Amino acid sequence: MKTTAKRVLPKTVDEYLAQVPEPARSSLQKVRTAIRSAVPKEATETICYRMPMFKYKGMVIGFAAFAQHCSLFPGHLSAFAAFADELTAFETKAGTIRFPVNKPPSAALVKKLVRARVAANEDKAARKKTKR
Repeated sequence: MKTTAKRVLPKTVDEYLAQVPEPARSSLQKVRTAIRSAVPKEATETICYRMPMFKYKGMVIGFAAFAQHCSLFPGHLSAFAAFADELTAFETKAGTIRFPVNKPPSAALVKKLVRARVAANEDKAARKKTKR
């Protein structure tokens, strides 16, 4: 009888990253550092849909490692339109930016995506507030 070890579902981003093999772990650490530097201090870091996610007035951005690539999940397609020229080096579709495990997007691009998502979330929260 064949037995397989059960993978422990991470409860924190640090636990998630500890389970990611190199070189993907280093790439995701760079992405995480760039995200942290761009989100407001009130933003939270959590595990959602089994991946690291930053939230601030809603979902900002998630990231994950897979067998053959890593991905960023900025969610809304509006983020793609605003940065289309800078995303040509990556496979993009359905709210996902794929990149090689050893070649993360530049910190500058990650920060731009994050700032755009934060602004969109703040705008959405402000519109909700005025509708009341």
